[in-house]
Amino acid sequence: MAAMLGEDLSRNFGFLLHDVARLMRTAYDRRIRRLGLTRAQWWVLTHLYRGNGVTQSELAETLEIEPPSLGRLLDRLEAKGWVRREHDAKDRRVWRVHLTEEVEPALRTMRTIAAELRRDALAGISAAERERFVDTLLAIKENLR
Repeated sequence: MAAMLGEDLSRNFGFLLHDVARLMRTAYDRRIRRLGLTRAQWWVLTHLYRGNGVTQSELAETLEIEPPSLGRLLDRLEAKGWVRREHDAKDRRVWRVHLTEEVEPALRTMRTIAAELRRDALAGISAAERERFVDTLLAIKENLR
């Protein structure tokens, strides 16, 4: 069908972005396995690292998962002692999610593995090309907001 429409999907940036993101997640899954984290768990921890103290509903929206599913994930991470939920100071119905000090060793390992993966993914690409690439992605992200 793509050939009928004259489209070269191998150069379609939407497909490429999706494929690269999937390959990076899969490679990270393999490398992070030794911590015993599921993809869903490391994804939650990574987003909390980016924005510690977000509300549980904001986190569910960002992760694109249903609130009950996130609740179960947070229950497991709380059981490990890695996150805690606290009532919002202004609205007791709202829960804010925080990383704990106990998660710091795992986060250090996660960040090291992520840096190694980015290094491997960007091998052979000059520093200037990397900067231009990131600037381009940031511009695309802003255009889509």
